[in-house]
Amino acid sequence: MSPAELDAFHAKKVARIAAQLRSHPHTRPVSLRKQAPPHQVPKRGDLRRRDDKIDISDLTSILDIDTVRRTCTAESGVTFADLVTATLRYGLVPMVVPELETITVGGAVSGCSIESMSFRYGGFHDSCLEYEVITAQGDVLTCTPENQHALVFQMMHGAFGTLGILSKLVFKLVPARPFVHVSYEKYPTFAAYRAAILDHYDRGDVDFMDGIIHSPTEFVLSVANFVDHAPYTSRYDWMKVYYKSTRELDEDYLDTRHYLFRYNRGVTNVVPRSVIGRLVFGKVLDSTTLLRAAERVPWVLRREHPTVTLDVFVPISKADEFLRWYEQELGYFPLWCVPYKRVRDYEWISESFYRDMRDTLFLDLAIYGMKQRGDRNAHKLIEDKLRELGGIKTLISHNYYSRDEFWSTWNKRNYDTVKALTDPENMFRDLYTKTCRAAMGLDERG
Repeated sequence: MSPAELDAFHAKKVARIAAQLRSHPHTRPVSLRKQAPPHQVPKRGDLRRRDDKIDISDLTSILDIDTVRRTCTAESGVTFADLVTATLRYGLVPMVVPELETITVGGAVSGCSIESMSFRYGGFHDSCLEYEVITAQGDVLTCTPENQHALVFQMMHGAFGTLGILSKLVFKLVPARPFVHVSYEKYPTFAAYRAAILDHYDRGDVDFMDGIIHSPTEFVLSVANFVDHAPYTSRYDWMKVYYKSTRELDEDYLDTRHYLFRYNRGVTNVVPRSVIGRLVFGKVLDSTTLLRAAERVPWVLRREHPTVTLDVFVPISKADEFLRWYEQELGYFPLWCVPYKRVRDYEWISESFYRDMRDTLFLDLAIYGMKQRGDRNAHKLIEDKLRELGGIKTLISHNYYSRDEFWSTWNKRNYDTVKALTDPENMFRDLYTKTCRAAMGLDERG
């Protein structure tokens, strides 16, 4: 299609979605029907499975790639797998490419998406220039950081679809090369590990940085750069497991696409775990397959003491204290470690969160697949410790905040201001209710 035809086709899709919203009884909550699976941690009693659905499954087109301005315009349902394929033809990639192929650009904003360029660029949302938002009333807003809908633009990040439907995004791209050369720096203490992270952060001498904390005495920092040539390339989409290679190798080469999705079969929770299991099922059991299966048969999920899969963001100055507490109280390894640059003071976080904040660099420590032991609630323990240390967690997991605890971290004043404009009758639920009540199968009035 020509650009004009693509724009016209997109406008028809938006008109259809807006009509669905206008005709829906605003007394019943709605959720979205998408083509890609939801990338939240599956929960057994999630009430959204019973919601009326607004169909946005056809929002899957890339509308424009501007190689001069280095921007892309895409519908919200475009997966990063399709996006990377398209932009690499022009020697470009998004500033931040999340680890799983079927995460969508809209989902990356509505939730929280980071990866190994986040030490330089922040989250994917920090690369965005414009959003098109369909409100619950069926109005279509163009939102930028500078126009009359600037607060809507800023609050869409981390709103989990509770402020409206993202239908189109414009975001920045950066130059890429065909291959990535990865070096694995190994440290016996967190102090040395932290010093190396800060050194690379200050010098800006690498294109990518993340790591695996294999144990309290085994810290691997993966630093990488784009290169034009590679003596060989590795792939981690079947038999080999990427996080294990960080312990075994000193360096590696991957083509750029396979580097960006090296964790697609799981970060530190790759299944099947056995070599024979991967040989037989490894090609089909990727993250998308497992997420789809959990949505189809949610009754197999644990209701009590659910497995811990979550990301915590800790100021780097407090990361040593957090890890010492974590080792003593929970002691589950390995952890995925992603340095994250706080690009700005975000409007969706409470002003009190920044009151004593001095750190510009956070560490995202991701816990995958920790089985809970005894009667303690590990999720709640982590939530409480993060509030003590000035940290924050993503809301994709199981959340046990009280309403007051929740709004001591997230910005209720800004949220309510936008909610009154985009969803005054609360058809999409509010953020606390959706992520801390309905997702957990609880009475929404609690």
